[in-house]
Amino acid sequence: MMNNSGVAVLARGLTVIRGDRTVLHGIDFTIPPGRITGLLGPSGCGKSTLMRAMVGTQAKVTGTLEILGKPAGDAALRSRIGYVTQDPSVYDDLTVRQNLDYFAAVLKPGRRHREARHEYVDRAIADVDLGSHADALAGRLSGGQRTRVSLAAALIGAPELLVLDEPTVGLDPVLRRDLWELFDRLATERGATILVSSHVMDEAERCHRLLLMREGVILAEDSPDDLRVRTHSETVEAAFLRLVDEANARQTAAPQAQATHTQVIQENAR
Repeated sequence: MMNNSGVAVLARGLTVIRGDRTVLHGIDFTIPPGRITGLLGPSGCGKSTLMRAMVGTQAKVTGTLEILGKPAGDAALRSRIGYVTQDPSVYDDLTVRQNLDYFAAVLKPGRRHREARHEYVDRAIADVDLGSHADALAGRLSGGQRTRVSLAAALIGAPELLVLDEPTVGLDPVLRRDLWELFDRLATERGATILVSSHVMDEAERCHRLLLMREGVILAEDSPDDLRVRTHSETVEAAFLRLVDEANARQTAAPQAQATHTQVIQENAR
């Protein structure tokens, strides 16, 4: 269920403060439904904070943040959002299937849902290609396999929105490719809205839309093609660097312009 504008995520004046530091500086953006939106930027720019705000686990959030037509953190969103953190969220002493059975029971409790839970689990295992490891203990899996278990857990119940915090970090090129193909199927065939963060710029080319972020602000909100055209760049990475340079130039020019303005006022007052 989307809001009236057909927007999956809407942010206006979104601000997050941690201690004496402002992490997100009154940012505005939208995320369209049924598409892959890439949240790209260097480590420490606020990507994880923004994602936690979206799923309702971030404190000291002000401004407007609507998810699937409801305020972020609303209890009704719990079964409609899948969230994958940077660290795999699995129980090492349970098998892959037992992990997913547990998450399915949390989302779909009650005996009458038992058959449906098995269907959710079987489909999630197939989605992430872990059929041959379904009965293996999670603690004995490789790092990439554990990441796929976390992703499978997020897929339980076919969520409308998937929030994926750097899910491909440290994975080999083949597994990265396979996961991006899965993301594309989930969006184009099942209509899921996907927000995936990364600091690897070449992954931007796989997204339908991009949010480029730096130091808690959104530098650009556009498709990869339109971003390259607008910045006269051959790659998204080159476009990002051009936008960073422009932002730095504006920050440098602002104090100089203020100083000049102050000087003119002082001279006129003499």
